[in-house]
Amino acid sequence: MRIGASLRTAALSLAAAIGLGLVAATPAGATAELDRYLDLPLVNRDAASGPGGVHPALPYDAETLRGLLNSARARGIAPARYAALLSQYWLVDATSKAGIELRSWNPRAGVAANRENLIKSYRYYENLQLDHRELRWAGMGGQVGADFGGGLVDFELLGTIYDLPGISEAARTVLGAVRNAAGPRAVAMLPPGLAALAEAGPHITPEDLNYINGMILVMQKNIFSDLMPMHDAYASAGLPALEEFQAAGLFGPDIMSAWRDVASGDENRVAAGNRALLRREQDSAVSAQWDQVRGYKGSVGEAITYLSGAAGSPSVAGVVPPREFHPVQMPVSLPDGRPGLLTLPLPDWNWSVLDARWDYITTELLPKYQFQVQSQWPALEAAMRVPYPVQLESKRPLLNIPQLLISAARQLRVTPIDQEG
Repeated sequence: MRIGASLRTAALSLAAAIGLGLVAATPAGATAELDRYLDLPLVNRDAASGPGGVHPALPYDAETLRGLLNSARARGIAPARYAALLSQYWLVDATSKAGIELRSWNPRAGVAANRENLIKSYRYYENLQLDHRELRWAGMGGQVGADFGGGLVDFELLGTIYDLPGISEAARTVLGAVRNAAGPRAVAMLPPGLAALAEAGPHITPEDLNYINGMILVMQKNIFSDLMPMHDAYASAGLPALEEFQAAGLFGPDIMSAWRDVASGDENRVAAGNRALLRREQDSAVSAQWDQVRGYKGSVGEAITYLSGAAGSPSVAGVVPPREFHPVQMPVSLPDGRPGLLTLPLPDWNWSVLDARWDYITTELLPKYQFQVQSQWPALEAAMRVPYPVQLESKRPLLNIPQLLISAARQLRVTPIDQEG
């Protein structure tokens, strides 16, 4: 009885997969080849490990991968044993639709070599949003991607000019303005990124910037490789395809529940599902690597990660820049002894810290993007239909950093606190 029940279950699973178009005729030789691809670890799921797909032994041809998956399903093999095959297939499919050559996708090759991959990635994100109104994580990622890509282009340029005067001197101007207004104790209370910028600036090398650019490009590929196969599977074959992801152990019940919310048609559930996908991106996909970048060479990583937040200006309509979200504010004593408040229009937080970044994302980016989807769709659609190279080139914030820092020093204010209030 148990054998018969197992066979019926396998047959029903196979029939369901055939109905989804996930199983077609198995190419000759696929069954014989299958065993070598079972139980493979996803050694390259973290793109820091190397270029290409999730495991160097896996094919890059979609038809071959599909045939191997067909064979695994037909033989009733547990999805956990072919998880790498499944991940590789949908990653190949997603990169093919985006126009990216997965085999040669190497984040460590630098910004210039990856410029087209950035453009094609985020164009694909925005296309998914345009075709599926519920796929809001993809749409917001595409919009913010222009800021991210423009910043990377500028960082690469900074690699050739960083030895020129400017950034660290401007940071020292800020520290001097705070010292003059409120004394040395106030300087010690400033965000560590500002002090790191003044200290590390003259010592940051092009090699340092290349390393950090490479790490940020690794994060960009990690996000794509984790979430885009899910989106592609959903758009191509619906929730049953994602249930196979869960059965394979590629994500847990929390993400499956998020996808059911995304597909529900209920506005509150759609929003909650996209929020859960966003949390996976920021926590599981890139959090540890942001910490690694911030810790790079002590003050060097601290300075550059702080700088990325201080200079950024998100594309999502109505979102305040990070430097205006929780700006530096600290209690000080006025010359006459009264309590005062020092305000400096620079962030008191660092973008690379998960909790601070999540606060900004969920307070600013996410709700205001949701509002655009719900209430300003024509304007959002028009913004997304702008050719992506134009979107990217319009977001080049970093070359104005010295001016931004000096402007912040000039806007520093110390105001009395009304004790009666």
